[in-house]
Amino acid sequence: MNKALFIDRDGVINKEKDYVHHIGDFEFLPGIFSSLREFNSLGFLIVIITNQAGIGRGFYSEENFKRLTKWMLGEFKKNEVHITDVYFDPNHPEHGQGKYKKESYDRKPNPGMILKATEKYEISLDDSILVGDKLSDIAAGINAGVGKLYLVKTGHIIEKENIPPKCKLVDSLEDVLAQQ
Repeated sequence: MNKALFIDRDGVINKEKDYVHHIGDFEFLPGIFSSLREFNSLGFLIVIITNQAGIGRGFYSEENFKRLTKWMLGEFKKNEVHITDVYFDPNHPEHGQGKYKKESYDRKPNPGMILKATEKYEISLDDSILVGDKLSDIAAGINAGVGKLYLVKTGHIIEKENIPPKCKLVDSLEDVLAQQ
C-alpha cells in the first residue's frame, strides 16, 4: 500500500486569493517546492484535492482551471516535484449555476476525491496525511479516515475550539514536514 499527502490547493500550495484562475494571479507559497520534494523523497504520493466552486458559480470555466493546472504541474516538474494526481470538484449546492448546482460526494467536506485517489493508487489512509486551510478540508480527511490531519493558518478565522481533536494547527507545509 502507498501513503499519500492529500493537499488542498488555494491557501496551502498558493496564496489564497478569490477564485484564482489566471496564471498571473497564481502565487506559490514560500517553501512549497522544497517541502513537496521532501515528501516525495519520503515516499509519499502527492494528491491535490481542491473544491473549485468558481467554475460552478460561473466565474471561470473548467478549461480555465485545466489550463492553470497544466501550468502549475509544469512548474512543479521544473522544480523536481512529482504530483501524482489532481482532483477537483466544480459544484456548489447553493450558488452553482446550471449543471453545477448540486450536492456532490466529491465536494469537501465530503470524502469523494480522497476515496477515488485511494482506490486508484492503492493508498493506505492510516499512513497518509491531509493538509488543508479550511475546516471543510479537515472534515473531508476525517470522513475519509486519513491518519494525520493538519490545518494551515492562512488568515481564515477559525476558533480553536472548532478544531477537531486529532487535527494539528500549523503555520505552513514546512511545519507539517518537520513533524514527520
